[in-house]
Amino acid sequence: MKLKLNSFFSIVVAFILSTLLFSCGVSKSLKNVPDISNYSLEKPQRIKVSDTSYVTQNGFLNKNKQGQWELYVKGNPMQLGLATGSLTQELFHKQENALLSKVDEMVPSKTKQYLLRKFLAWFNRKMYLNINEDFKAEIYGLSQYASPKYQHIADPYPRILYLHGAHDIGHALQDLALVGCSSFAAWGDKTEDGKLIIGRNLDFYAGDTFAEDKIIAFIEPDKGHPFMSVTWGGMLGVVSGMNNKGITVTINAGKSKFPLVAKTPISLVTREILQYASTIKEAIAIAKSKEVFVSESIFVGSAKDKEVVLIEVSPKNFGVYKVENQNTLVCSNHFQSAVYAEDEKNQKHILESHSQYRYERMQELLKENPKVTPEIAVSILRNKEGLDNKEIGYGNEKALNQLLAHHGIVFKPEELLVWVSSNPYQLGEFVAYDLNTIFKEKAKNLKPRRLANNTLSIAKDTFQFTDAFTNYEAYRTLKRTIEKAIYKEEKVDLQLFKELQKKNPNHWESYYISGKYLYDRGYFRAALAEFNNAKTKEITTLVDQESIEEYIRKIKRKIDA
Repeated sequence: MKLKLNSFFSIVVAFILSTLLFSCGVSKSLKNVPDISNYSLEKPQRIKVSDTSYVTQNGFLNKNKQGQWELYVKGNPMQLGLATGSLTQELFHKQENALLSKVDEMVPSKTKQYLLRKFLAWFNRKMYLNINEDFKAEIYGLSQYASPKYQHIADPYPRILYLHGAHDIGHALQDLALVGCSSFAAWGDKTEDGKLIIGRNLDFYAGDTFAEDKIIAFIEPDKGHPFMSVTWGGMLGVVSGMNNKGITVTINAGKSKFPLVAKTPISLVTREILQYASTIKEAIAIAKSKEVFVSESIFVGSAKDKEVVLIEVSPKNFGVYKVENQNTLVCSNHFQSAVYAEDEKNQKHILESHSQYRYERMQELLKENPKVTPEIAVSILRNKEGLDNKEIGYGNEKALNQLLAHHGIVFKPEELLVWVSSNPYQLGEFVAYDLNTIFKEKAKNLKPRRLANNTLSIAKDTFQFTDAFTNYEAYRTLKRTIEKAIYKEEKVDLQLFKELQKKNPNHWESYYISGKYLYDRGYFRAALAEFNNAKTKEITTLVDQESIEEYIRKIKRKIDA
């Protein structure tokens, strides 16, 4: 899920202006609070053990040697929310700032910010009606630690409730120009020991700061099953996780129409599956009972069933897809079940996006590795090449490893083992966790303890120590500098474009950016050369391909005139 925030907020503003008449009402959800009459609202005392370790009566937070934060909390919904908020409050504020500060950056106008707030209030007006009371109570507890800096946007509770739909709203507003998640599974004769192995990359990008402080959360609720998930400060929903019954969930966005109202955020649907399902049948029943407002594939693995299925949900459709006699399943960002076979948006997305390309690349790599192990699963998630091992440029969205992922993760549900990537991207050590051990230790006082099983962890990718990686990081920085100058209509030294191409020579976008700049300034022959260079590379989408072709046609007409 690659979220391009500059596009996101520009689209938000454009939509606000066109729907102003509808966005002027006051949202009822701003006034709605959950029924918390049965809970104590007393904030827990947080004890600082060190700069990287904290404890309360209901949990603890540690930073491991790989730089990941490990959170353990237990209790009723309010206790979970309060303990999580208390322990992670600095991380919570940092992440909230990473997301919401983009409003000031991309929408500096106070008038437009006001309209944005009115739009979000209108759009989210019925979200609270579609979230169960326990989750609302937990979010309410968490919101007691929200940053006071953003009080002008909304009160803490509705604001944090809204942020749980950030993925869904970004997904809807961008209409899928934002995602690139990849998931796969192998079992039976396709794994070394016959047991189920699942791998996935979460390519959700909201700036480098957003991905700095991953939280590996271990939640022991008073109702349902204990579970783990990979998350960030302020997020109680689940994008990747596994419970102690061996149910795993990950989510991949699908092609979606723009909704008129927010309903159940996908991350809370998957959270409910982890907390209450122990079989695929139960997971399907939970997903089917929810009203969602975007299209999503929920990749569900099960230790009991020893298989994986795709639950494909959308506002007006529901499908389940599973393979027969194949023992491998792959998922990118298009639907595969029969109910979507004639869906025009899904078919268009397969044709125009990079989803089908990544789907085929996963199939190719699984064929090259007929007996998958956790180490092989990690190597697939880290793969940077295109089909037939073609060099397609670092950061190309056709790659499984786009070098921007929030995290990569591997599950072995029958053994309750999970491996989570550490920074940078998926290149750091994949840290191992054993849920057998973590949830069986019933300590009376929750003193901070090591949760990672470092003897099972998977080594770092040595690519991060190469000149190619150093050049890629320099490329990202230089690209941002050039794009910022272009946005401000400032002159850019042409040598910077050559340096950009030198840092990442196989990426089509380096030549495309240069071509557009030269074209806009009337250097048509130079621009034509750049667009022709871009054509020789692996272009990400059909839309990008057509854009380049259109520039070439326009230039040739100008030259011939």
